Amino acid sequence: MPLKLPHTPAINTRALAGIGLLLAAVACFAVLDTTTKRVTAEVPLLMAVWARNFFQAIFTSALVLPRQGWSVLKTNHLAQQITRGLLMVSVTVLAFSSLGVMPVGEFTAIVMTTPLLVTLLAARLLGEHVSPFRVALVVGGFLGTAIIVRPGGGAVSWHSWHMLLPLVLVAANTAFQLLTSKMTRTETTMTTQFYTSWIGAILSSIPLFWFWTTIANPYLWLGLLLMGVAGAVGHILMIMSFERSPAATLMPYMYMQIGFAMLGGLIIFDHLPDHLSLIGIGLIAACGTAGGLLTLYERRLSQ
Repeated sequence: MPLKLPHTPAINTRALAGIGLLLAAVACFAVLDTTTKRVTAEVPLLMAVWARNFFQAIFTSALVLPRQGWSVLKTNHLAQQITRGLLMVSVTVLAFSSLGVMPVGEFTAIVMTTPLLVTLLAARLLGEHVSPFRVALVVGGFLGTAIIVRPGGGAVSWHSWHMLLPLVLVAANTAFQLLTSKMTRTETTMTTQFYTSWIGAILSSIPLFWFWTTIANPYLWLGLLLMGVAGAVGHILMIMSFERSPAATLMPYMYMQIGFAMLGGLIIFDHLPDHLSLIGIGLIAACGTAGGLLTLYERRLSQ
């Protein structure tokens, strides 16, 4: 008698597809960050910001317009779209500036404290109860950050204003994520992505009148193009992953971006974090993963 395997629900297949898409997305973001650090060593920062936004806008348009046409411009909240675009440019400038003064792996770990802060603030803004354990996870994430940027041997100099860059970046990125979460209730994902890409491209084009520099090396142009494509593909893959799996299910897997970033830093820059930095990175990843699992547990209890 043949063995009958149990039927696997379709939702599990969709969840696995969502996880796979998310892993591909965070790999793209690691490629973006690693390439950015390499390119901005020779290309002015503002030109790199422009290239990332411009090429991403072109790539996004090539994907969206053939499917949706100009209907993609229909929005219920233009002011929110503009604000999100402004925040995206701010986050990009802060991220590129941070990558200029610290390694890719440590940078990525600090940025990954954002989901912890977003979850905490979102609950408070909605008037929901926040458990002491969740507060402790946020504190643990920022303790990991403090270890990475510690005095006398951290990823950045303690006596330099550079150490403020990743911290301000986390604050700006948190505002960006909270606004994005609010906009998903009234705006389509592709409309939001289209507006954000082009607002970023337009705003970052303005400084080029003063900061344009001729780039003769074709490999640098390939790097700038790769930054835009990796950013666009990463965002689209992430959207597709969240369409297939709940955010709480996906959240723990987002921290794989730290591993991809460390791998990129090792391959391109021959850099590995020191022992204390690895402890800080591990603490951030552990707190973030626990936060995602806690959210999943709380949602199951509420059902």
